[in-house]
Amino acid sequence: MMSSVRTITTTRLLSTTPIKATASSQTPRHLINIAPIENHQKLLGKLVALLFTKRSTRTRISTEGAASFFGAQPMFLGKDDIQLGVNESMYDTTKVISSMTSCIFARVNKHQDILDLCQHSSVPIVNSLCDKYHPLQAIADLLTIKEQFGDNLKGLNLTWIGDANNVINDLSIACLKLGINVSISIPKDITFDQDVVEIAEKLAKEQNLTFEIVNDPIIALNNANIVVTDTWISMGEEEQKLAKLKQFQGYQITQEMCKLGKVNSNWKFMHCLPRHQEEVADDVFYSDNSVVFEEAENRLYAAMAVIDGFVINKGDLLK
Repeated sequence: MMSSVRTITTTRLLSTTPIKATASSQTPRHLINIAPIENHQKLLGKLVALLFTKRSTRTRISTEGAASFFGAQPMFLGKDDIQLGVNESMYDTTKVISSMTSCIFARVNKHQDILDLCQHSSVPIVNSLCDKYHPLQAIADLLTIKEQFGDNLKGLNLTWIGDANNVINDLSIACLKLGINVSISIPKDITFDQDVVEIAEKLAKEQNLTFEIVNDPIIALNNANIVVTDTWISMGEEEQKLAKLKQFQGYQITQEMCKLGKVNSNWKFMHCLPRHQEEVADDVFYSDNSVVFEEAENRLYAAMAVIDGFVINKGDLLK
């Protein structure tokens, strides 16, 4: 099977390790479909916990599918299903869940929750989303980019137009690690996480790449190969919708905007979903440039790679 790059830790995406593996995030799909039966027995009889305090479509389906692929039983633990936050502390909950499962996929509110889980758990914690990072999405996005542009990503240009959030925090670091220039366009009254900026600028300098944050989407789009956005109104920000829509006026991605920005002729559009029409027009989202549904499917292979690397192989990514 083809070699892969896995770029995840339980807290943030900070390292890349070339590996060869049976269920890597970049294993060709036809090989996954005909995988030997041994793959489906590696976690037979085991439990994989999904500790979710936020609703989900792609994360839940991909995680449950990945656990099932290896023979494990996924167990969804939503905020209304267990005692956490009602009658039981995070510490007690972590101790109990980790004593009975092989790993915990945690989709939480605060990054501190991920850190607390890591501190007290006896099994691997996989950050399935928090307010600061979204590493599983970054893995899926990199796989999608490789499928479109090949293994050599050096010199490609990724443009992000939208909010400063967990998705671009991880994606910018991941792209720079693999040789992709990053240009980010956010409104002037929005600030980017400074610690992420420092990591990104250091990586860009080390690899002779470009990392920039601008306010004008047209400037950011120049010669872009990959154009990416995400929701402007994150979960928990619904009351700010009108203010957000005003704040992001002029940021909707359209074919006309991309033309004015002089994107590369081979450009592709990505969005982690769910999508709202104010973020991207139909003439982009449903165009031949769009790979949003391939990107969504790749969340499954990202979750499989993480289980293979951190649960089955216990963190030995060279196996």
